[in-house]
Amino acid sequence: MSDIEKKLRRLEMERVEKDRLKRIMDKDLVETVEQVFDRMTLLALYELVNDRVIEVMHGVVSQGKEARVYWAEDPQGKDLAVKIYYTATAEFKKGMLKYIEGDPRFRRVRRSTRHLIYLWCSKEFRNLKTAYEAGVKVPKPIRSNKNILVMEFISSSMERGKPAPLIKDAPPEDPDKALDIILNYIYVLYNKAELVHADLSEYNIMNRDEELYIIDWGSAVRIEHPHADEFLLRDIKNVTRFFSKLGVQTPDPVKVYEWVIEGS
Repeated sequence: MSDIEKKLRRLEMERVEKDRLKRIMDKDLVETVEQVFDRMTLLALYELVNDRVIEVMHGVVSQGKEARVYWAEDPQGKDLAVKIYYTATAEFKKGMLKYIEGDPRFRRVRRSTRHLIYLWCSKEFRNLKTAYEAGVKVPKPIRSNKNILVMEFISSSMERGKPAPLIKDAPPEDPDKALDIILNYIYVLYNKAELVHADLSEYNIMNRDEELYIIDWGSAVRIEHPHADEFLLRDIKNVTRFFSKLGVQTPDPVKVYEWVIEGS
């Protein structure tokens, strides 16, 4: 096949792919996604559509330095959160290595940015699944594909397609009870799921009508990780600091840490 034929074939494939994407997304959203994400990401999204994981994509509901989260629906009309990681984020790459190296689940790590992002997304899916099966309230994981994570959409009770607020914006009505719930999650996570969240704070706990959900699981590590205990104590300090600001008489973080690792 000549170079011209290859180019024409590639252009035709891109046209077909774009037409397929338009069937599940409005025109403005297609253009926005194309501007932000590369062709490999779009192909990964097409695969999820073809596999009937995603039926309809709506707009962005949150975005940060690492990823965008979209509201979507499955073929049954159930709301989904589709988290798409950027694949060219050098700063993110620098920060993620300490949470991957030392994790016994990921012994062979290539240093290319794309490979690390794919690994991070897969890691978040596995962490979510482990935490969910242990009984910790998290968005139910649905599927991961390359740099795309599909999970349950934790929506606001006030408006469909709007995420539930974070506790920093909507503090619990009973903060003493809420602190007990979160500390119990940390305990269960460590002793049953054998995980440490490693990035827990008021910025990744959602409050849906006083039900608390922990999100953003990419950083979570196995308890065998060389820095697991350091991350665990930091999580506890972050949580107790926040609830202290709400007027709760919080326990000594070191005492909580000892209670968690002793498993009793």
